[in-house]
Amino acid sequence: MPLTPTSTREQLARLGHSPKRFLGQNFLVDGNIVHKSLELAGVSAGDVVIEIGPGLGTLTTALLEAGAEVWAVEKDRTLHAHLTETLAPRFPQTFHLLEGDAVDQPLAGLGTRPPPVSSSPSAATGGDRAPADFKIVANLPYAIATPWLDAVLSGPLPQRMVLMLQLEAAQRYTAQPGTKSFGAISIFLQSAYDVAPGHTVGAGCFYPRPDVESHLLHLVRKPRPFVFAAGFKALVRSCFQQRRKQIGSLLRHRVAGDSWRELLRADGLSEQTRPEALPTDWWRRFALLPPNSA
Repeated sequence: MPLTPTSTREQLARLGHSPKRFLGQNFLVDGNIVHKSLELAGVSAGDVVIEIGPGLGTLTTALLEAGAEVWAVEKDRTLHAHLTETLAPRFPQTFHLLEGDAVDQPLAGLGTRPPPVSSSPSAATGGDRAPADFKIVANLPYAIATPWLDAVLSGPLPQRMVLMLQLEAAQRYTAQPGTKSFGAISIFLQSAYDVAPGHTVGAGCFYPRPDVESHLLHLVRKPRPFVFAAGFKALVRSCFQQRRKQIGSLLRHRVAGDSWRELLRADGLSEQTRPEALPTDWWRRFALLPPNSA
């Protein structure tokens, strides 16, 4: 069973550990949300699941008891040591724990290290040895959500993700063109994943209580997901960093050739269009233009 607020405080006290705001340590204390996370992800025995920031192991334990093979990355040394001492002996073949930064290790070392649990960082990030069908179920530290997700969207892509996020972040990732929230991460995410029904989560489900509402974002990989190349992603990000400017002025001196202009005209758009008004599909087609023209 998940820890209650009282038992969470007691456990942290025994460890001599105070929740660190800069690491986004808000521990899940609602069993219903734990079960909802597994339900949305469709977790079953034999699944390979990545978890980010397992903390005290509340969600981790539920995943392992469901029969999943869990690959987790934890930055906090105290919590990493706690999990190594408590969960690792219980699940020596299915629990793989990495100490490190999730932005550097977005797939928690999946596919790079043999069991059992490792206590030192791996230099690899998963690469093409990750299995074709794996899932991510995580209560994400809010401060790293966007850079971590950006790294995951570079591939290999999980089959499904159920992510606990700040509500505002979830709204930004799923925002539609023409809105102020629409940005580069919206394009990258929506090109690879369909957004399935999720679940809003109140602040009382965590200890300590966050100052914001949260949301379980439920993402299902598209049949033909589109992954943007790193160089093109950098171009898209730079356009949205100057989102008030017109796309023509943003691309004129950065992109050779006229193919991008022709692409605008084909969609009935002009060079005066701002980046946030361009549909996601336009950015995908832009990314497929020949290198000498895009």
